[in-house]
Amino acid sequence: MDDTPFGMANGASVVDPEVRAHVSSLVTAVGGTGFENDGHYLLGDDALACLRDLKRWLKLYDEKTNRFDVARCLAEANLVKGDLLEILAAWSENTTEDRLKSKIALACLELLVPLTWPYEKKDHDMTVNHHRHLPYLQLAQVGYKGAILEHRSEKILHNIIRIGLPSIALAAAERTSRDEGIIKILLYFLRNITSITPPSNLAHHNEYNEVSRSAIIEAFQKQDVFALILTLASNIEEFSAQDVVIMELLFHLLKGVNPAKIFMDNEEKTKRSRDDLERLMQKEVHMRRDHAKIAPTRHNRFGTMIWVKRDDQRLSAVSGQDTLSSGQRAMLRMDQTKKWKRPGQNRKTEEESETWDLPVSLSTSASHSLQTMVEEFLDSGFNPLFNNIRRAIEREADRVLQTHSQQYFYLIAWFLEAERARRTMRKQRDDQEGGKVAGVIEPESFGLIATVMNQENFVTMNRFMQDRLEMKSYSDLYSGMRCFTQILLTIQDMADSPLEEDQEIADNIQNRIFYEETTHDRIVAIVRGYKDQGFRYLDACTELSHVFLRVLERYSKENLDLQIRSKRRARKKKAKQAAPLTDETNPYGDDSEAEEVAEAQRVSKERKFDFTRFSARFLSQACVDTHIKFTAFYRDLTTEQLKRAHRFFHRVAFKLEMTVLLFRLDIIMLFQRMIKGPEGLETSNSIFKEWEELSRQIFRRLTKKLQQRPALAIELLFSKINATTYYLEYGQEKQTVEKRSRPPAELEIKAGLDRDRQIGVAIAVLVDMDKSELARWVAEELSKAKDERRGWETEAQARRLEGSDETESPTDKAPSILIKASSETVRMAMFKEAHLRLLMNLVGFERLGDEDVLGATWIVPSALSSSILEELLGELDKHLTQPGTHVDIDGQPIAALDMIRRKPKNARESMMESRSRRVEFDDESNGFLDDGEEEFLFPAGGPTARKLDANVALQTLKRKRKHKRRPETDDELDDDTGVDDATREARRRARLENERAKRLKIKSEEIIRDSDDETDEERDRLFYSKEAAIAKKNAAKIKEALIAGRISRDLKEGSEAVSKSKTNSTTRKSLFGGDEDDQDDEDEDGGSEVDIVPKAKDGDTDAISVLSSRIEMEDSDDAFNVRSKKQTPVTSPFEQFLENKENEMRLDEDDDELAYGIGTWNGRDRARRRPVVSLSDDDE
Repeated sequence: MDDTPFGMANGASVVDPEVRAHVSSLVTAVGGTGFENDGHYLLGDDALACLRDLKRWLKLYDEKTNRFDVARCLAEANLVKGDLLEILAAWSENTTEDRLKSKIALACLELLVPLTWPYEKKDHDMTVNHHRHLPYLQLAQVGYKGAILEHRSEKILHNIIRIGLPSIALAAAERTSRDEGIIKILLYFLRNITSITPPSNLAHHNEYNEVSRSAIIEAFQKQDVFALILTLASNIEEFSAQDVVIMELLFHLLKGVNPAKIFMDNEEKTKRSRDDLERLMQKEVHMRRDHAKIAPTRHNRFGTMIWVKRDDQRLSAVSGQDTLSSGQRAMLRMDQTKKWKRPGQNRKTEEESETWDLPVSLSTSASHSLQTMVEEFLDSGFNPLFNNIRRAIEREADRVLQTHSQQYFYLIAWFLEAERARRTMRKQRDDQEGGKVAGVIEPESFGLIATVMNQENFVTMNRFMQDRLEMKSYSDLYSGMRCFTQILLTIQDMADSPLEEDQEIADNIQNRIFYEETTHDRIVAIVRGYKDQGFRYLDACTELSHVFLRVLERYSKENLDLQIRSKRRARKKKAKQAAPLTDETNPYGDDSEAEEVAEAQRVSKERKFDFTRFSARFLSQACVDTHIKFTAFYRDLTTEQLKRAHRFFHRVAFKLEMTVLLFRLDIIMLFQRMIKGPEGLETSNSIFKEWEELSRQIFRRLTKKLQQRPALAIELLFSKINATTYYLEYGQEKQTVEKRSRPPAELEIKAGLDRDRQIGVAIAVLVDMDKSELARWVAEELSKAKDERRGWETEAQARRLEGSDETESPTDKAPSILIKASSETVRMAMFKEAHLRLLMNLVGFERLGDEDVLGATWIVPSALSSSILEELLGELDKHLTQPGTHVDIDGQPIAALDMIRRKPKNARESMMESRSRRVEFDDESNGFLDDGEEEFLFPAGGPTARKLDANVALQTLKRKRKHKRRPETDDELDDDTGVDDATREARRRARLENERAKRLKIKSEEIIRDSDDETDEERDRLFYSKEAAIAKKNAAKIKEALIAGRISRDLKEGSEAVSKSKTNSTTRKSLFGGDEDDQDDEDEDGGSEVDIVPKAKDGDTDAISVLSSRIEMEDSDDAFNVRSKKQTPVTSPFEQFLENKENEMRLDEDDDELAYGIGTWNGRDRARRRPVVSLSDDDE
């Protein structure tokens, strides 16, 4: 920008002349240069006062009136370059103690901050004054920045830092508000310098290199700005209020810089630059070659327009000489002119989201300086700074703005990528040097970035991404996606780390991230929701989905039992059922019930994760369209980006076998153009062969599918919905089974009420639930049924009077009356409303059939006469006219709802309810039962039915007849003996306690499955034949063992003595010599095995361990009772062997343990194995 002001336009001033005069006079009085002092700058007599007056003009005029007049006057007066920078450059190191010069330097800084503050005006906030001055002021700020960075003294930034050093040196407790203000304006000035960029739509006179990112980095390195940033970041606890300003400074300094490039050495950078240049040259060659086919010659330099006749005989005009080359080129040119622009599209927002993160190239020296700064920041300042910022964001501090969250996640992604690049660089350097620096790299863990890898940061990130996704703030969501992607890549590097601690942390982090199904849903929603957010957003969302799928697939393969938690909405019926609970009779339960209902709004449920099921969620046309839009930029994509798109289409087509989704005309044409051209993918690209093979396989499947499904030729023009996809893939429509609704639980009214009061309770509950219309409908149906039944009875009576025989015939039975729903609401209530069904049952309505489904038929049965129906109708009308809310039980009012309970279906359900009540009782009542409350493990089911022989039954009957008649009850006996009331009451209580004790021990037959008593001859025959085969096989093995001499003769001789004393034993005794797991294995084999072991050592007890099949063991208080089933009727060699061995049993009278057979059981075995007590003859 020229120093000459141009404040006049068309002869008229753009600023108020009076304002210009005041400002210009103040600028002149600040000071200036002259020939007398050899061009050096001299301060005016009242320079400090003039600087403060200029500050007041900016604050009181521009800010108060929302104008830019004073700033425009200062820019035209060249205040910054001509006065402020000269004053700061003249402030030498030796004059630090001069308070006047320090105050003047501070006044210069206070003016520089508002003059360099970024202008962020929205279109709806712009006024005429803003439109007049803003372009000029933006160019002026670029000039300010260039002058500060390229000043001849090269110490402007250094001297500005000197202004804040005295305040920075003070402890946090000793700093005043003035010191905090000085530190803040110092950091804001540095932030402003980094955020100033040349406007893209305005031409500026400064060279771009003067204000480039490389110039900023080199100036910050030379003038100790990086040292200041590192000092403040590493000691952020002392400067917690300045955390967001430091973050903004880092954001504007690092945005657009590729972290991987700054950690490359010179050789690698040279190689990368050479490869990029070669790629661009090849691209240029291809472009020239394609253009040469249609390039004009010296004979056809004139314009061309042709008519193209289409299929419908209509003509279209196409211009351009390239259309003469071929008809395809003409059609392509015509298609390119068909661009539909959506009306009302906000393109500015998209352009802003695309430009703020554009790639920035750095010079070699700037890259080296930035690399040094980033390494030191990661080592010392990363964890403290970002931990402090996260806490400020979570508590929504006043200094935190909406843009700070975006910058926070963007910087996390940037530094994580830088840390990964640094580790890669060190690993490559270590490999090249042959492990000389292995000691430096080996101990390093990922603790330097631990503050962003904890659960608190993940919660903040997930909340941020979900909020921005719902608000459709895609620029912020872009930062969140980048952050999440880099976190996943860092976790993958941690999992591959040689340190076990890093591997455990990575496993824990992955388990936490993948545990929430909401994270999975968000990834799918982001990919599906892409429309026109720009290429960088498209690149970020496809990269996130690719990395997430890859890491999740790897982790799910390593952890087959991975569980995820899914959240679903609770049914609204719970809230409706909880509404009647807020009753005046329950003042203490209202709050707790309301809290339970509120907490149950979202129900969490764990389930096993299935990666195939999750990856199938990407099988939608929206996900395919997103990747197709990304692939359409194939000429500008890198190899990694092309590989990412290829992996997605390969997963869809071959891993998930849904190639039908790719059978669309535009997709097929895109793949064809990528491989065959025109303007196709370069054949020298390393990924070209994979894309060629993918396209070939898709085309092959397309032709095959067209032969199988001719309808696919039409569907090529459209996107595929789920029904169409299924039909094209399998050749039939998908059969869907309608999920049948379950009927409500059957209710009943507690005992103690007659029918009239029961009907009153049911009606009271319906009225309390605002469903009195259902009770009135029941009364109407009952009235109709009464009239119909009375008419039939009258007609039947007339028929009997006319006939000769007055006896009732089968045709005189009254027909059932059909109940009809008056509306769809009533029809649904007849199925879903349990209280209405209770009232219908109480008035005698019955449901036809065993299947309780929606629309089931209800009738009035034949047994209800007109008089009974009239009586029921009277009771209904009475309670509908005067509905009650309470029932009087023993003088105490009880709410009607409390008189209704769920009706148990069977004994097993009653037992489960009793157990659940017992658990709740144990948790709430400290283990004490209330008076009169009894809980039984099993309901009493009566005596066990036994099948008696006829003779046995006759003898039992004779014995009963011989017995004298005794008093029927103990009370009669007491009356005969003259016992007093107190003794009688004590005996009654004793009988109740004995009865209660017996009932607690009951194991009822009602809960025993009667399948054990069923007989199946075919099943028994197969079982016995299998047992016989196994026994025969075992007998052969034992015989071989006996022949081989594995059984000791001493054992036989010792067992003969025992066999003489136990030959009459009829009870089969068995001893379990193995563990329970071994028994289960032998039972599964279908038979028993005999373990043959060598001869026992001295001191051991010889025994034969025979595993008996079908032994039923029951635990008791002192021992294990063993009951043997009946022996199988099939005689086998194995059973003969058992019988012989039972005769040779040796009984040790001093020991309660019984052992027989071949084997040993020493003291060690007794300690390890569970002892078994067998029953003797007396015990049995």
